[in-house]
Amino acid sequence: MTLSEKLYDLLAKQLPCDKGFVALHEPCFAGHEWDYVKECLDTGWVSSVGKYVDQFENDLAEYTGVTKAVACVNGTAALSVALRLVGVQQGDEVLVPALTFIATTNAIAYQGAIPHFVDSEYQSLAVCVNKLESHLKDITEMRDGFCFNKQSGRRIAALVVVHVFGHPAKDIEDLVSLCQKYNIKLVEDAAESLGSFYKGKHTGHFGSVAATSFNGNKILTTGGGGALLTNDPELGKLAKHLTTTAKVPHAWRFNHDMLGYNYRLPNINAALGVAQLEQLPKFLEQKKRLFEAYKQLFAGCDEFELLGPVDGAESNHWLNAIILKPEFTNEFELILNEVNQKGFMLRPLWTLMHHMPMYSDCPRMDLSVAQDLEKRTINIPSSAFLGG
Repeated sequence: MTLSEKLYDLLAKQLPCDKGFVALHEPCFAGHEWDYVKECLDTGWVSSVGKYVDQFENDLAEYTGVTKAVACVNGTAALSVALRLVGVQQGDEVLVPALTFIATTNAIAYQGAIPHFVDSEYQSLAVCVNKLESHLKDITEMRDGFCFNKQSGRRIAALVVVHVFGHPAKDIEDLVSLCQKYNIKLVEDAAESLGSFYKGKHTGHFGSVAATSFNGNKILTTGGGGALLTNDPELGKLAKHLTTTAKVPHAWRFNHDMLGYNYRLPNINAALGVAQLEQLPKFLEQKKRLFEAYKQLFAGCDEFELLGPVDGAESNHWLNAIILKPEFTNEFELILNEVNQKGFMLRPLWTLMHHMPMYSDCPRMDLSVAQDLEKRTINIPSSAFLGG
């Protein structure tokens, strides 16, 4: 039996084989989505003003426990504004994992900053704090209280930590301490981790500000959308101002006091989000059951290892991932091709950022772990309904 056949047979024990094709992640609309969206259509409140925008922001803040949530048109916009909020300026460098979706890196470039790629660790696929600390010790110096790259002469202004596939980043508290030591702002890319906690704190509580996403493939969707999360009241107020075109309140005049962005989430999308957030506990239960079922399926498997949350973490299990053992790396592409053709959607990791032509010349540290993971990581079907 080939590895492709073995993986297909394992997945077939959990996944419906009569569906024709099992997608990687599908949304589920089983609550009040139709009612809330219809209300927007019936009343005409479909654009960026309406009660559902306020309700969605309040509900998000209450669920995650942050002081302020600001809904945005998408997660990339939210992350871009997050970087501006923490003071990233044109010409600065921002530390970011090479192992991430391109939106993370694009958000840095939108601010005129330069991505500086760092390596990952094997347990949560997040930033490796030990390698990063050694790297900063070797290549940086402090000037007037700020961290500078001695090789490029540029300020290192921020670190973006990504909670990959919904798993809270390993050693996030140590990363907080490291950033404090070097006066580097910590921003969380929590695009995939709504419903994920580390030591009782929801992701988004560890950095100055965080960004999450509600794209159609996320655990909760508004169709397209995202949000900024922060515990700093002043940053929250500024985030709302910047994302609503920096308009100064007035009865009828259009006055704007700084460069702002039209990043407002439409009311009709927020209505969808309110209905989805009501069902989030159910989605999380289903996803936990699916993960546990996969955990049993792959227990004792000599060829694949299921990625799970680290100690102290409670994951939303957005996407389940298996890691092919190193000795089988040469079968990676064949597995992807054959199992996809048989009807179970598999996807590899994102192409590493330094392989992208527009980012190939950016500064980077040794990326050996990320490069290894890129060749061996496979996402498997993870829709909530698959957990029963």
